[in-house]
Amino acid sequence: MSPDSQEGRTTRILLDGHGGDGAPGIVIDALVQALDKSDSGLVFGIVGRSDLLLPVLRDAGIAEQVELVEAADIIDMCEAPIVALRRKKNSSIHVGARAVRDGYWDALVSAGNTGALMAISMLILKTIPGIDRPALASTIPAVGGGSTFFLDIGANVDCTSEHLLQFAVMGSCYLQAAEGIESPRVGLLNIGSEDIKGTDVVKVAATKLRDSGLNFIGNVEGTDLFGDSVDVVVCDGFVGNVSLKTMEGVAKLILYELKSELTSSIIAKTGALLASGALHRVKDALNPSEHNGAPLLGLNGIVVKSHGSADAHGYLSAIDVAVREVRENLIDITVKTMNAMAET
Repeated sequence: MSPDSQEGRTTRILLDGHGGDGAPGIVIDALVQALDKSDSGLVFGIVGRSDLLLPVLRDAGIAEQVELVEAADIIDMCEAPIVALRRKKNSSIHVGARAVRDGYWDALVSAGNTGALMAISMLILKTIPGIDRPALASTIPAVGGGSTFFLDIGANVDCTSEHLLQFAVMGSCYLQAAEGIESPRVGLLNIGSEDIKGTDVVKVAATKLRDSGLNFIGNVEGTDLFGDSVDVVVCDGFVGNVSLKTMEGVAKLILYELKSELTSSIIAKTGALLASGALHRVKDALNPSEHNGAPLLGLNGIVVKSHGSADAHGYLSAIDVAVREVRENLIDITVKTMNAMAET
């Protein structure tokens, strides 16, 4: 396929065949689901070792529907990013990122080593002018069927106030593109809503956000992540990652306790049967797989990180995120916003 052969007609999504705990099986299962539900404007590819991937593609009956991109190396989940960056230049992540950079594919989706994915993507794709570092983001369920866009969730442990400002721009642009929100409400995660609280970095970031032209509503607390008062919440990657993992743990605890109580007696089971529809909706709202797919924002190319332990349904959610970013021209929107801020 040449870079321009599908230009303007298709959205081309490339999947990392070796990323994640259940690869390549989970990736192939997600591909089967994606092909079943996809429209004619979608083209899928998978990057990795053909000797490992082709038999699985054939067993799934989709070998003729998916383009296989050869990559000789595999990056282990526990491998140091610097080692992967320097010694495995023919890995599925390297080859995939180069294919996006060169225009053969519109997006790369990977459930692989997060550090390696970030380092390699940043090296090959570079960042958008005005963005120093890419950030990982996640969508969190909120009251009333809403959601909150949360970043950074682990790509950058140490951040300056300027980084936090850039994260806010990227998050705001994402919601404008992906959700059609004209002026997303941006909040800065803090230990209190008062201006006097927080670290020096957070205080300076708040000042910069007020002067940025974004719809900055001020400091927000952890409980606001699940409310309806804010659309984008920004923090450094250390706080974001701890917060996200805590949320996932609490969600699993709630689902476990619900299941235990609702199967504890005949009466409880009867009540559960009567309320099965509502209970399934609660389960879906709390299930991390329903919200899988962390866009790596700020790059000059679309890269989406799937959770390493995601099942096929969760991986499919990550694919959907990539498709949405490409079709809504996220990078163009971010570039325009950064240029407008630079001119003020």
